[in-house]
Amino acid sequence: MADIKNREQRSHNMSAIRGKDTKPEMLVRRYLHSCGYRFRLHRKDLPGKPDLVMPKYQIVIFVHGCFWHRHENCRYSTTPSNRSEFWQEKFAKNVERDSRNREALLESGWRVLIIWECGLKHAKDELPELSRLIENNTGFQVWPTTPPRPRELSNVIQKRG
Repeated sequence: MADIKNREQRSHNMSAIRGKDTKPEMLVRRYLHSCGYRFRLHRKDLPGKPDLVMPKYQIVIFVHGCFWHRHENCRYSTTPSNRSEFWQEKFAKNVERDSRNREALLESGWRVLIIWECGLKHAKDELPELSRLIENNTGFQVWPTTPPRPRELSNVIQKRG
C-alpha cells in the first residue's frame, strides 16, 4: 500500500515522534514513583541514555516501543510496506545499538530491565511484577517476557457497559 502522505509530510510527522517522556515511559514513572521508588532520568553518561536509572538498585530501565525496537513476535512490531528496505535497515541498526548498549551496561555492573510498550497497553494489571524485577539480582530482564495477547474486544465492551 502506498503512503498517502508525500515525503515532506511524512518526514514532518516522523520528526515529531519523541524519544523521551513518551506516554508509556510516563506511565512507568508514575507507577514506580507511587510505589516509593526514586530514580534519575536519561543519564547521558550511561550507554543508551536509559529512560530511568535507579542507582540504589544498580538497575537501568528502558521503556521500548515495540515498533521501533522490534519486539519479537509482537503484533506492534510491523514493517511498513512503503520503502521496506529502508525500514529494515533502520530497525536492524536500532536493534544492534540496543544490544551494544545493553552489553556495555552489563559489563560496567548495571542490571538492565527492558519494559515493552505492549505490556503497558495490555497487561497493566501485572505492573506490580516490576517491583520484583527491580529488587532481584538478575542482570538482564525483560517485561513482559512474551507479548501479551490483547484482550478480546467483547471483554472491553462488557466492562464499559
